[in-house]
Amino acid sequence: MNMIKKSKTPRESEVIMREMVMPSDTNAHGTIFGGKVMSWIDIAAAMCAARHCNNPVVTVHIDDIEFRSPINIGSHVIIHASINYAGNTSMIIGVKVESENPITGVSRMTTKAYLTFVAIDEFGKPVAVPKVEPITEDDKRRFENAKARVKHGKELGAKLNK
Repeated sequence: MNMIKKSKTPRESEVIMREMVMPSDTNAHGTIFGGKVMSWIDIAAAMCAARHCNNPVVTVHIDDIEFRSPINIGSHVIIHASINYAGNTSMIIGVKVESENPITGVSRMTTKAYLTFVAIDEFGKPVAVPKVEPITEDDKRRFENAKARVKHGKELGAKLNK
């Protein structure tokens, strides 16, 4: 029987995914479509969330996606997904995307995003998830930032629903 842990570290569920930008992934400028990057972000984040909770997950919110620089055809794309925070049934996953030139090995950060997932059971109902156990200073910073993001989201939602 698979026992679900009460808490997990971000390292236990992190995902590093690599893709290559092909001609069919690009626009008329020879750079990748933003929607393609968004798709890869969602996939990597979903894998990370599922690894954290050992359940199926669904995307419920994508927050603060930022495209910092274009990614050229032929580039290697590295997508890093890490859990930042977990509530009762939801998880905030931070994703960082880098573009790597396969010839020179030079890489740069191109995109970042935060996604919220909810764990579900076989009937599509939300289920409890393990807490996040931040270990490193970076983990702790991400955890605190995600808590602030949750608080801000609730405050904004309350204001907008008046």
